[in-house]
Amino acid sequence: MRVISGTYRGRRLRGPQGSLIRPTSDRVREALFSILGNRLPSGRVLDLYAGTGAIGIEAISRGAAHVTCVESEIEALKLLRQNMLDCGVGHHITVYAHTVKQFLNRPEQWEGPYDIVFADPPYALVHDLESLLTQTVTERLLTADSWLVVEHAEKTLLPVSLGSAAYVRRYRYGDTALSLYSSSGTASR
Repeated sequence: MRVISGTYRGRRLRGPQGSLIRPTSDRVREALFSILGNRLPSGRVLDLYAGTGAIGIEAISRGAAHVTCVESEIEALKLLRQNMLDCGVGHHITVYAHTVKQFLNRPEQWEGPYDIVFADPPYALVHDLESLLTQTVTERLLTADSWLVVEHAEKTLLPVSLGSAAYVRRYRYGDTALSLYSSSGTASR
């Protein structure tokens, strides 16, 4: 894995040794940031199920003002913190060693609202997002024009809304898909 573009372009990122952690592939990460386009610079990003931190570091590399990463798996946290150290981005990223549910139940810890929320849960848990991202949570978590992007298995169908965010579009990359939601109900750039 590597940082694809921006200030830290080409920096190598440490990846998992086993199959417990499934990092977003370079291809899907590149597609994600192409979708986000000019919404990223100076934006605040929340990376739920952050894994190795590749999404958050890529966001900082491409100009995000700040990234909040939420991850509970010990091995992933070690990789995330080492990748932050290797890239020298620690002052731009806050890491919460919590489950997503724990984080979302503690709004006083949030550094939002966020312009972009990315969620890449274990594929078996993707449907848990519907109960986690309730109307009340998303109204506090998102700005009036935020985007929420969920990475999931291509065969998985997600609901038409996640809290206050409405489904806009689905992008397919082999057996992986990205579903885009918008708090404004549209995906204007």
